[in-house]
Amino acid sequence: MPTPSPTPTNMEVLYEDNHIIVVNKQVGEIVQGDKTGDTPLSDMVKQYIKEAYAKPGAVFLGVVHRLDRPVSGIVIFARTSKALARLNEMFRTNQVRKTYWAIVPTSPACQPTHLEHYLLRNEKQNKSYAYDREKPNTKKASLDFRPIASNDHYTLLEVDLHTGRHHQIRCQLAHVGLPIRGDLKYGAKRSNPDGSISLCAHSVDFVHPVTHAPIHIEAPLPTDPIWSTFFKSEKP
Repeated sequence: MPTPSPTPTNMEVLYEDNHIIVVNKQVGEIVQGDKTGDTPLSDMVKQYIKEAYAKPGAVFLGVVHRLDRPVSGIVIFARTSKALARLNEMFRTNQVRKTYWAIVPTSPACQPTHLEHYLLRNEKQNKSYAYDREKPNTKKASLDFRPIASNDHYTLLEVDLHTGRHHQIRCQLAHVGLPIRGDLKYGAKRSNPDGSISLCAHSVDFVHPVTHAPIHIEAPLPTDPIWSTFFKSEKP
């Protein structure tokens, strides 16, 4: 397909074709409209498609999944109803591998670990609580994490998410003593200057819902300089 024109906003497109579009969500953006009235990322993507491809009339765009407002990284949208239905089913049946990066305090707990908890969501607090055993109204949550870089103060974890519960990574890591940097809601000691939490939806792997081609997409590092400190060369 022809290369589209540049995006009309600061939105960064990571992948697109006739059926799906994948963008790099920035800290502070909301994926879908809410009571704040702020322009959601979904509207920005619609405007981009409309302008880039000179689409007349309304633009179809399906929201497949979401990221919390202070989180950055990969968000997948469907451009056709066929892709939307199939992606919804793929997410429901865990056919999309979602890998996150999280910065947590350096601790003996930063070892490769499989976590299983039962999460209870408190709607009024917009917060989830983790329990080691099943309780009424809880939902099972599981993930794996491993350290990939560290310094004296922080460790960068790679997290493979197996279920998609409310605030799952934030809640489960905090429950084992590893609150994400900047995440005051879940026990971090201080906020980040840009209002973010140090959690990024770094990569996704899935089979294209229409063409069935394997897709691998990675997001660039977030803009907070602390991320790049984990990747500096050790050479003088």
